[in-house]
Amino acid sequence: MKNVMEIYGYKALIAFDPETNLFRGEFIDLNGGADFYAADVKSLQREGSISLKVFLDMCQEDGVEPRKNYSGKLMVRLPADLHHKAAVSAAATGMSLNAWLADVVAHAAA
Repeated sequence: MKNVMEIYGYKALIAFDPETNLFRGEFIDLNGGADFYAADVKSLQREGSISLKVFLDMCQEDGVEPRKNYSGKLMVRLPADLHHKAAVSAAATGMSLNAWLADVVAHAAA
């Protein structure tokens, strides 16, 4: 994945912060916020590991699940014309709109 770093099975989104002239990592699958900064990849991995350990230790102390939970339910708002086009595309492939959207998202997320 583009701009995503995995540290001990947790994913962090990496972006350049022009204000600090550093790369910023932010874990995206955690139940709370944990970010880190560094100038290069090796340092990002080190700082990310430290930030993640602090977060996981705090979760363990508080008895909190560290990973964000997802229900599988997703409300999507689309412009009416795009909703119509999606419904037509789904019908053309013999799929329900929900199944078609799940397929489209699966391909885009791969």
